[in-house]
Amino acid sequence: MTATVRVAVPRKGRPLEAVLERLAAGVGIDDLADEISSTLRYEKSVTKGRSHPDRDVYERLADYSDLSDPERPEYTLLRDDRDGMPRRIVFDSLTVDTGDVHLQLIGREEPFRALRTHEFALGFDSADLVLEEVVALDEEGIADLADVNARIDPMESDVRVVSGLGDTVYHTLMATPEILPPGADLDRGFVRDYEGSLCISPRYERLVEAVLGTGAIGDVDFVYPTEHVEEEAAIAETGLGVYLSVTGSTARDHGLVLGDHLFPSETVLMENEAELDATADAAKDLLAAPRDETQLVV
Repeated sequence: MTATVRVAVPRKGRPLEAVLERLAAGVGIDDLADEISSTLRYEKSVTKGRSHPDRDVYERLADYSDLSDPERPEYTLLRDDRDGMPRRIVFDSLTVDTGDVHLQLIGREEPFRALRTHEFALGFDSADLVLEEVVALDEEGIADLADVNARIDPMESDVRVVSGLGDTVYHTLMATPEILPPGADLDRGFVRDYEGSLCISPRYERLVEAVLGTGAIGDVDFVYPTEHVEEEAAIAETGLGVYLSVTGSTARDHGLVLGDHLFPSETVLMENEAELDATADAAKDLLAAPRDETQLVV
């Protein structure tokens, strides 16, 4: 009998799509991965009021989930945190037969925390959460995923990062040209010598401390965007900040100079070392991204 390994995955969004793309590339579920991603994008559009379906949410949920077929995806209903708390259809579970092992993907709001509490041996979540919760702060900062495991106190957590999936956007330094001396580079060294305000999203305060290092932010005061103000606009008003960027076009529209990519914000495969067995190890090898798709070297 083929063994089953339960894997915690996000319920929606870019991280779940990255996991589905990894499985599509590894075990050939391309059509199924596209179907799930398309369904959830449509349901996100409904939640945001951009699409107006003819059927109610319960009829759509019943149509999406075929409980008679174990290899079909299941969905569930959650309250979204937007104004009015609308009901939103999100991913619940899917079993994938890889030949050697059945992978049972289980949707969780916080997969990383599900691994921390030993509910799963394997799971996927954003690398940001690891920095925000279990990576120790140090004088020197963290540059990439390869540094992360060395900063996790084994007394604090049994979870370790295995590899990244390459769905990368970056926490990037941004500044107005006026605060940069002629010929200066907008990098970690600049922040170390800087005295003044640094604009960040409030949820990323500990992440930014871990990435830049406590030695670089001794003379820095964190400030935050006010409600309904874009982060790039707030950084332009402050002069210096850190925010996620892909192409940097929005930052440039606000007159900002882009500096160092400080840390990759990507979906990562994680393991709880205390929960691993031979079957989970085999599943981990299957799920781990190829070397050229990740910055992590183990």
